[in-house]
Amino acid sequence: MSMIKVEDKLYQNRYIVDENRPHIYIKDAEVCASNCKGQPCTFCCPANCYTKDDAGGVNLVTDGCLECGTCRVICQDHGNVSWNYPRGGYGISYKFG
Repeated sequence: MSMIKVEDKLYQNRYIVDENRPHIYIKDAEVCASNCKGQPCTFCCPANCYTKDDAGGVNLVTDGCLECGTCRVICQDHGNVSWNYPRGGYGISYKFG
């Protein structure tokens, strides 16, 4: 019995980017850089949408977002993530099987 990796399953999903209209954004980059210890969004997001930058802040690329809401929950103390579902026809389309 062969094991299927999570990455292989995620690769099967389809994501349609809504250009110039991200459904998630960081409200204040300075909060991430100075007030957020450990920046948990950079390792909790299952789609790796958040990464640390060289200046100690956080970069966000919403392409491939799984729309799970983990970032919204993990940043609840700071309230620095604005999160909405994408417009209809955009975002993630899961492929089951």
